[in-house]
Amino acid sequence: MRLDATSLTIRGPTDGLSSVTEPATEQPPEDAQIGATRRWLEQAVIGLNLCPFARAPYIKNRVRLRVSAAIDEDQLVADLAEELGLLAASDPDEIETTLLIHPQVLQDFHDFNDFLEIADATVQALGLEGELQVASFHPDYQFADAAHDAIENCTNRSPFPTLHLLRESSIDRAIEVIEDTDEIYRRNIETLRGLGWEGWKKLLQAGVGA
Repeated sequence: MRLDATSLTIRGPTDGLSSVTEPATEQPPEDAQIGATRRWLEQAVIGLNLCPFARAPYIKNRVRLRVSAAIDEDQLVADLAEELGLLAASDPDEIETTLLIHPQVLQDFHDFNDFLEIADATVQALGLEGELQVASFHPDYQFADAAHDAIENCTNRSPFPTLHLLRESSIDRAIEVIEDTDEIYRRNIETLRGLGWEGWKKLLQAGVGA
């Protein structure tokens, strides 16, 4: 993250997380997109404990964030393949997981959801099935059994369309310490319903422009 002489410090509700600094002057688009994604990770995903497995790799700086310049699906597939190859070749102590942010393509959630089959096929084509998998986040994420405005959709709502590249080994280790993974989803629904839409919006704006 670039710093200049005039900066602001984003402080989240997550004790132990290092502060995130964002330039107070106008930012290049990629810097702003990375900054918004970091705020979402710190304030929501980790801050609300929506994913109990996210905190450790994040505070150890093992989460790679890349903004794709893709403007169509073919370019996005190329970037996805590149990031899958990089993650597979990297030491997990250096890069455990990757967030591929693609703000210029697949803004429509239904198109994005359809693309996930292509993402899975890309994993298979690279011979990485069983080693890596792709999860998904989107500003308009909607679970199949939920209304569009249901607050529980926010468990998977991110500032920009984002593909989450995961190691299967990391998932296996995480599941070993959780007896009932369904309890995570149930707890998240309770947390978000207690927070409400106004609370969610305030959470994501925390520190912006301070």
